[in-house]
Amino acid sequence: MDGLAYLHLAETWETPTNQAFRGGHLAHPTNNLNSCGTGILAVHEKGTRCQLQRTNSKTHLNLASTPLLFLTIALTIANLVNPALAAIKKGDSGPEVAQLQKTLEDRGYFRAKPTGFYGTVTQAAVKKFQAENNLKVDGIVGPKTLSALKVKSESAIGDNESAGKTSADLAESSPSPSPRENRNQLEDTIKNKPKQPSFQEPSLPPFKTETPAKISENKETELLPKRSESTQGKMTLIKTIYGKISPKSIVHSGAGLFFAQNMMYNHTITVYDRKFKLVKTIGDRVNLSKFGFSKFKGNYQGSPVEAAFSTDGKYAYVSNYQMYGSGFDNPGSDRCSPAAKHDQSFMYRINTETLKIENVIPVGAVPKFNAVSPDNRFALATNWCSWDLSVVDTNKNTEIERVKLGAYPRGIVVTPDSKSAYVAVMGSADIAKVNLIDFSVEWLRNIGNAPRHLVIDPNGKYLYATLNGEGNVAKVDLKTGEVVDRVSTGRQPRSMTISGDGKLIYVVNYGSNTVSKVRSSDLKVLQTVNVNASPIGITYDPETNQVWVACYSGSIMVFQD
Repeated sequence: MDGLAYLHLAETWETPTNQAFRGGHLAHPTNNLNSCGTGILAVHEKGTRCQLQRTNSKTHLNLASTPLLFLTIALTIANLVNPALAAIKKGDSGPEVAQLQKTLEDRGYFRAKPTGFYGTVTQAAVKKFQAENNLKVDGIVGPKTLSALKVKSESAIGDNESAGKTSADLAESSPSPSPRENRNQLEDTIKNKPKQPSFQEPSLPPFKTETPAKISENKETELLPKRSESTQGKMTLIKTIYGKISPKSIVHSGAGLFFAQNMMYNHTITVYDRKFKLVKTIGDRVNLSKFGFSKFKGNYQGSPVEAAFSTDGKYAYVSNYQMYGSGFDNPGSDRCSPAAKHDQSFMYRINTETLKIENVIPVGAVPKFNAVSPDNRFALATNWCSWDLSVVDTNKNTEIERVKLGAYPRGIVVTPDSKSAYVAVMGSADIAKVNLIDFSVEWLRNIGNAPRHLVIDPNGKYLYATLNGEGNVAKVDLKTGEVVDRVSTGRQPRSMTISGDGKLIYVVNYGSNTVSKVRSSDLKVLQTVNVNASPIGITYDPETNQVWVACYSGSIMVFQD
């Protein structure tokens, strides 16, 4: 009997609040950045025109430079009064932020209406600009970034005018994948009941592994007013999706797509949009020799288990529990060790525009969880049976480091500054802290029995861990490394996701067939809802305040909060 696997978290979008000058530098997938045909990148969704402003040649320098000049003067004065306030960063608000957004909008990096609040969407636009102008990619607008914006401002408008193009001339649509599944497969709960899986549950001390037992289209976060992420609201079921699925995980891309990984039981990844439409079913069959692995002849199948996305939402990295085909004769299971020399597996890189597998990357034995560092340098995979962590260079699509960790590494979360990764080592009570500069390892000891899934608050101050072996969720102060609180949410808490503002945590309780909504400040359980059998994966969409739950028994449930 094949062993089974687990889940990850999706990323967050910008949430305006009334609190000014909040800290935090967490980058998440936000908008797709696409060429408008002028060398200027613009953020847009499918069918949405890139917005480039045409300016009168006699006044374009004034229009481009005057607001930025005011912004520069304001920051200079702030620097003289208090150097700490000289930079604009995530959490800040005010007219200077609105002007920054307007400047980024004019340059094609920010497609939404300026709000005056510096959230994740603005941060992603700033990081994109920094990356393309050889600046430090930290999402903080300091003197160097501001100066480059001013120069870019003048040159961009000059280039646009010399080309003689209007925004209509530059409009471009992203390709829209054709659905390959019958829409009738997406049924409401009234019409269908979840189907029980045909395989059985193995056990693995000290924990048990799991077995599978209409709204309007929303656009980018800052384009439309957002619902506030309230801790007082109630989760309400609005949709249940069925079909030929056995979802082990469900992960939001940060750009309106949701990837469900259906393991070896269906050999697929099913992709949905915010209207709950099945956009595409991606098969896991690949010809490894065409990707440069000549010793493997013909087609092979994988077994998609988890997914993680680059911060721009352009790429999905999907782990495969094992590979199927000639040459893969020693698959791993849920009870394994490196001594058995189980088959190594592959991670797929999928382009989210074409929804095609465009790279396959060798990793360890039975890779389960994936994460991408906020700076997009690394894709990480925990290898369950080789007891280590694969570090993949995303530019080279090659594993550059293998970090030994111990029995059954599982959940991963990367700090907002991309300097460290925390890894839950499920065969212990500990969490590893991996330095992503030199790949050394430190430890948070005695966190709890069988830590499985991890999330981190947007400021990087607290870490939250599901403790599968004891049925609790623990809150860890990362400054001291100590558990400061814990709460029981249900039997066998598996995966979690965290709201965009970090105020709420949503936990799937596999053994209780429930989802718990938990306030992060004091770990108070605010609400528990019943779901279909074997809830195992969960993700959060901050633009809609919707929670998507993957039930291993064959359904995906969507709750409005």
